[in-house]
Amino acid sequence: MSDNLRSKAITQGNQRTPNRAMLRAVGFGDEDFNKPIVGIANGYSTITPCNMGLNDLALRAEAALRQSGTMPQLFGTITISDGISMGTEGMKYSLVSRDVIADSIETVCNGQSMDGVLAIGGCDKNMPGAMIAIARMNIPAIFVYGGTIKPGHYNGCDLTVVSAFEAVGQHSAGKIPDEELLGIERNACPGAGSCGGMFTANTMSSAFEAMGMSLMYSSTMAAEDAEKAESTEQSAFVLAEAIRKQILPSQILTRDAFENGMAVIMAVGGSTNAVLHLLAIASSMGVELTLDDFETMRQRVPVLCDLKPSGRFVTTEFHQAGGVPQVMKMLLEHGLLHGDALTITGKTIAEQLTDIPAEPDPNQEVIRPWDNPMYAQGHLAILKGNLASEGSVAKITGVKNPQITGPARVFESEEECLEAILAGSINPGDVIIVRYEGPKGGPGMREMLAPTSAIIGAGLGDSVGLITDGRFSGGTYGLVVGHVAPEAAVGGAIALVKEGDSITIDAKARLLQINISDEELQARREEWQPRQPRYTRGVLAKYAKLVSTSSRGAVTDVNL
Repeated sequence: MSDNLRSKAITQGNQRTPNRAMLRAVGFGDEDFNKPIVGIANGYSTITPCNMGLNDLALRAEAALRQSGTMPQLFGTITISDGISMGTEGMKYSLVSRDVIADSIETVCNGQSMDGVLAIGGCDKNMPGAMIAIARMNIPAIFVYGGTIKPGHYNGCDLTVVSAFEAVGQHSAGKIPDEELLGIERNACPGAGSCGGMFTANTMSSAFEAMGMSLMYSSTMAAEDAEKAESTEQSAFVLAEAIRKQILPSQILTRDAFENGMAVIMAVGGSTNAVLHLLAIASSMGVELTLDDFETMRQRVPVLCDLKPSGRFVTTEFHQAGGVPQVMKMLLEHGLLHGDALTITGKTIAEQLTDIPAEPDPNQEVIRPWDNPMYAQGHLAILKGNLASEGSVAKITGVKNPQITGPARVFESEEECLEAILAGSINPGDVIIVRYEGPKGGPGMREMLAPTSAIIGAGLGDSVGLITDGRFSGGTYGLVVGHVAPEAAVGGAIALVKEGDSITIDAKARLLQINISDEELQARREEWQPRQPRYTRGVLAKYAKLVSTSSRGAVTDVNL
């Protein structure tokens, strides 16, 4: 055992006797005090199907860690369900929970002098929350994803949770009857696991696999399949060895690893939220990463996978087709992956991919061959202009023409916007503005899945734009631009837009613009007054006070 293991402090001198006494009460024997203490950060909860299977995985990891000669210590960390809270005031707590998770894991692991941590999570913020903590602590660590949900089925179609949100829009537009809406709702989510398309949870798990912090193939396994539990056990064995060799996150989460993560996110058609989360993790690790880096990667990497929300297939089908390792091997073969990047196994990315074929199996349609991609360039475009001087993030897959100029329809909250869409008040050519939903203004940067799904359901996905200083669900697609910075709450230009102003979204030119003179924009800025905080006590008030701009990852520990 290495001399720098933190748990050795427990054995040093009689002054540590009280520590030993308490540890005996939780199962330590004389021979255990020289073993590494390993935390298992368990996100188990019955709040959401994403996390309901995690306790079984945690217990499997505990047994494997004990078998590996370490002393595992289980502790809980929180989650909320993005899908259940979507469209409600509760969604303001979603992004906040990322930082609460990070703080809780850091607090327990450092407070108990743990030598390593195995973090198990399911819902969207579990993964970046855990990785922010792992980066801060820099002790040997591995992330175990709880797994994806299997698709629901109704009338011969595969369903995800987004199917239910889109069905609401279809129903309000008179396109489907009551019984079909109810049928979709009853069948969309059949069991345990995180939302089944290449939405935020599956995007982040894929990124962590690409970055070397999770085992190969683990990011796309179904939560209810036996291989997920087996992979969890193997993750525990790998972590125990990493502790003995002192393989640290700082050796893995390098600039090259973040570039590998970005490349895979583009290739699989991942969530806009990945931009925010990778910026935050990089900040915690001390790695320089900016919005412009995502745009650079977008121009180099094609979208290779035909996955929901804008494509045809779900993540379980992606797994069967070869999953993230197949995509990584294709990127490596074309010089778009750093093969010498280290993984938690102690092997490099290239070593891990040795036996993977250079091209996907021709008998599947999920992963396209290199010479026939879904899109020649990535799907997450960084737009700037007088409406977003710091930047914004647009998801441009599934859009026939990623350009629109039209009159602004201004809404001061997500609820106001959704009401207008469902009432049929939005017309083709309109550009919707949803503001005061940013990190500080919301606070919490709510996701706009309900409005965007209603737009798609109403058949307006190719003819209406939506701009917000909030976020989008990983299930969102269409001509949508989020993460607008500076946000409205700090006087960003999005706060200055008036009903009917001409607005341009041009993803080809990477432009987001209000078409008024500089003089008029400045005059409006001088008249603008900040709003009173929506919350003055509690976690949302603290968050609003601490959180940074979204262009820096909406982190809460950089301005302290």
